[in-house]
Amino acid sequence: MSAKILALCGSPRAGSNTQAYLEAALGVLKECGAETELVELRGKTIRSCQACYACWRKGDGVCQIQGDDFRPVFEKMLAADALIVGSPVHYSAVHPDLWSVLVRAGFPGMAGHPHSAPRPFARKIGGPITVARRAGQNFALAQLLLWFNINGFIVPGSIYWTVGVARSAGDAVKDTEGVDTAIQFAKNVAWLLEKTR
Repeated sequence: MSAKILALCGSPRAGSNTQAYLEAALGVLKECGAETELVELRGKTIRSCQACYACWRKGDGVCQIQGDDFRPVFEKMLAADALIVGSPVHYSAVHPDLWSVLVRAGFPGMAGHPHSAPRPFARKIGGPITVARRAGQNFALAQLLLWFNINGFIVPGSIYWTVGVARSAGDAVKDTEGVDTAIQFAKNVAWLLEKTR
């Protein structure tokens, strides 16, 4: 399979459980022949959307905020055929660093009439994985699914919701159902890429 798969890890921790679930998914896709890349947002400076609408006025579909690490991440998102994002759950929500990337990546493409130009992520394939100690995954998962939906992604399912249960470093491997869910999700991404290329 000739495809580029990008995974964004929204965890601020090195060697995080979120990264472990993403790596399980990417391992499947790599075995299928895809080119895979994991980008950690940890250590990057990503400013939040300023609601300045400069992206709409310029009309090029790109956030106009300068001076942080957003642009290289965004360019990788555009180049990818499929996007998987992973986030730890904090207060039943997506980690702010990941959310800042996603809002700034998606909002410029909403400028003007919805049929005037193709959105940058329209008909790409992707989906989220969320990780929490005990609860809150579904709220964060829904938040991310809504982002994928409004940006025109095609989101495949799995054997369960793509959520993981983990707290301390290394706990992800103990959640065999969560890992299996991430793996089956990745298999469905690979199948869908084959069908749509």
